[in-house]
Amino acid sequence: MALAANGGLLQGCSLDIIADQSIFTLVVIVLVMTGGAALVMWMGELITERGIGNGMSLLIFVGIAARIPAEGQSILESRGGVVFTAVCAAALIIIVGVVFVEQGQRRIPVQYAKRMVGRRMYGGTSTYLPLKVNQAGVIPVIFASSLIYIPHLITQLIRSGSGVVGNSWWDKFVGTYLSDPSNLVYIGIYFGLIIFFTYFYVSITFNPDERADEMKKFGGFIPGIRPGRPTADYLRYVLSRITLPGSIYLGVIAVLPNLFLQIGAGGTVQNLPFGGTAVLIMIGVGLDTVKQIESQLMQRNYEGFLK
Repeated sequence: MALAANGGLLQGCSLDIIADQSIFTLVVIVLVMTGGAALVMWMGELITERGIGNGMSLLIFVGIAARIPAEGQSILESRGGVVFTAVCAAALIIIVGVVFVEQGQRRIPVQYAKRMVGRRMYGGTSTYLPLKVNQAGVIPVIFASSLIYIPHLITQLIRSGSGVVGNSWWDKFVGTYLSDPSNLVYIGIYFGLIIFFTYFYVSITFNPDERADEMKKFGGFIPGIRPGRPTADYLRYVLSRITLPGSIYLGVIAVLPNLFLQIGAGGTVQNLPFGGTAVLIMIGVGLDTVKQIESQLMQRNYEGFLK
């Protein structure tokens, strides 16, 4: 909040947008924002409890989708029908590609040996271990966008504190390359950070050693691979192979708004809903909701069969 009030975190926050800055006005604003946040959380929990899907995710989905018509109209009015048609075609291709990759997974076959527990026989089944292409989700994009903004934030804080505009090579570098999302250097650094954070996040969320120990504990093994250490090495090898295309996919989707700015498609990075976190969140929530609907329908069919 202190950084935001200084205007260093959010540009323009230090302007006197609120004419009356009395204690009463500020208290009312805080209460209204707190009450609104509580209301949204309650609505999300209500949707989760009595509806289908995750309530908060659906509210975010609706908020992103509600911006699309206005932003499409803005592109149409500012750039013309040809650019608008090209953007719509690109958006359709992006959506199809994201759905295809988000559904993609590497299925590692796992077999469980038969074992006798008391008088009952357990095991003897075959299943698979799914490894998604996009194992990290949207987290690397959030990390990369936050990290690439830190140099600009530090520069703004130094300038606001000293009141002097710097002319050093660092100020020129930040102002030229790290403050313009349409700059090719910015796009390259952003893309590289996403690949790095994808590998980093996958390495801390999926532990091949723990997964191999769990499989060994319950009598599971991968055909052709010995349980224990060889299984962990194999899982690590497969994960490293599948993380590379996943990280490149995340990087391409994340820099699409920047590329639109580079070719002059109009708009800004924030209001283009066809790339970055917006399309990942929308398609992720949509696919999860569809799966839950299919699960509910299948459950009702089983209930009718049992009756």
